[in-house]
Amino acid sequence: MNLRSLIPAARERNVAGYNPFASIYRELDRMMEDFGRGVPGFAAGGQGLMPATDVVETDKEIEITAELPGLEEKDVKIELSDNVLTIRGEKKAEKEEKDKNYRMIERSYGAFARSLELPAGVDSGAIKATIANGVLKVTVPKPAPAQAKTIEVKAAK
Repeated sequence: MNLRSLIPAARERNVAGYNPFASIYRELDRMMEDFGRGVPGFAAGGQGLMPATDVVETDKEIEITAELPGLEEKDVKIELSDNVLTIRGEKKAEKEEKDKNYRMIERSYGAFARSLELPAGVDSGAIKATIANGVLKVTVPKPAPAQAKTIEVKAAK
């Protein structure tokens, strides 16, 4: 008997390569890609929630701006270690709605960490960070350029 005769005409494919769940897998992949689009300011990625971030460099400083909707200063932590600036945060929200016939409570939360490498020689004490209306602004003064020093060569005695 021919194996091809056992497969319905609409599914004429190689039997070994046929996957009856392929359309379900495609739909799950599409849903996962769309997951983060409904949360303003965040995008779903392989590393969790990531805030939209801009980095602008001027002659004197590096300015990092991150969109953190709904977060306050107590929700954000900034660290500098080995010239890597890390911004961490966690958002927790709860909304409760009551009526005569029902009670609804919605909770959402998510954590993120974003790391940026800074130039060598940055003064950690001069870094300033402010947050207002869900926008974090970190200002990093650029280090002075390294000056070449001439070393006098003397004859050995």
